[in-house]
Order: sequence, then C-alpha cells, then structure tokens
Amino acid sequence: MQIGKAILLISAMVSLMAFDAEAGVFGNKKNADEQRQEVLKMRDEVLTRLYGEDPAAKELVDQAIGYAVFSNTGINVLLISTARGQGVAHDNESNHDTYMNMFSAGGGLGMGVKKFSAVFVFHNRDAFDQFVDKGWNFTGQVDAAATSDAEEGEEAGSMGAAVGLNEGVTVYQMTEKGLALQATLQGTKYSKDDELN
Repeated sequence: MQIGKAILLISAMVSLMAFDAEAGVFGNKKNADEQRQEVLKMRDEVLTRLYGEDPAAKELVDQAIGYAVFSNTGINVLLISTARGQGVAHDNESNHDTYMNMFSAGGGLGMGVKKFSAVFVFHNRDAFDQFVDKGWNFTGQVDAAATSDAEEGEEAGSMGAAVGLNEGVTVYQMTEKGLALQATLQGTKYSKDDELN
C-alpha cells in the first residue's frame, strides 16, 4: 500500500515538474502581451489545420455565435495523467476575445506526452456565455462520439469529424495524427485566465 502511494506521489511530482518546465516557471516567463500573441498564433494555426482536414468546419465556425480554441499538452506518468493548456474564446458577434485556461487530471496507465488541440463551436448564445463566464467542469470521464448531421440535426456538426457535445456545441479534437472521431473531456476544467484578460 505504501509503495502504491509513493508511486502516485512521484508520478504527480514528475508531471508537475514537466508542466512547470514547459510553462517557463524555472526559466524566463513570458509577459502577458507575449502570452496573448502566442495564444492568438496558436488559434490561427489550429484553425488552419482544422479547415485543411475538414473544409466544412470553416462555414460552421464562421456562422456560429462564437468558438474557442485550445492547445493542450497531456502527460501520462505511470498511473497519473494530467493535461494543461491555454486557449481563447472568440465572440463572432462582438469580435471580442477572452483568454482561457484548461486543466485536467485523471488516472491512466502508461508514460509519455500527448499534444492535442480542441475547437469548440457554439451555436447558441447561452452555451457560449456559460462557457466564457462560468467555465466548464467535466467531472469524471466524458466522451462525445462523432455523429452525422442526419443523426443529431444540422447544428451537431459537419461530416464525420465533428463531435456533437450537446445541441448547442460542436467539438473538434485533433491529435498529431489528425482529427479524432471521439472527443475525450475527462475531468477537464475550462476557466478564464485572470492574468491575460
């Protein structure tokens, strides 16, 4: 039992150290303006990649109330898996950007680093405002399987790459290999970044 606790503690420490190193805690941390520019550059790159893999996604994003783009790095060390990233929510009606953070932690076997990006497309004002103002907190495992327009209605997404999270939101999740047909939102919390807004 004590060995198990020690493994979990070591795993958590290694995960945190890896994230801190990547975030610049042990080095030169970027100022707020530099971080905002980096997030906006990431957004453009992720959207360009998404539109290249699923051209129909551009029309969906353009016609939406708003959208949010996140770039995340997930780390699995033995029995601990964590993910942390930054993103930005864009209101298409007001053209306003809100900078956001995401963090998730859970269990899972294996060791390694997994980078992935996510695009949330909001089709109604309530869904977008709730995401931006109150954040989202997916406790436990939430998997949204890909659905076709015929199965979930026109707002559910485009083609087989979009994932209908609910009636008001479409999710695209991309790994280094391409669009995922299932979005995993395990224990993930999305919230405003107080330092960048």
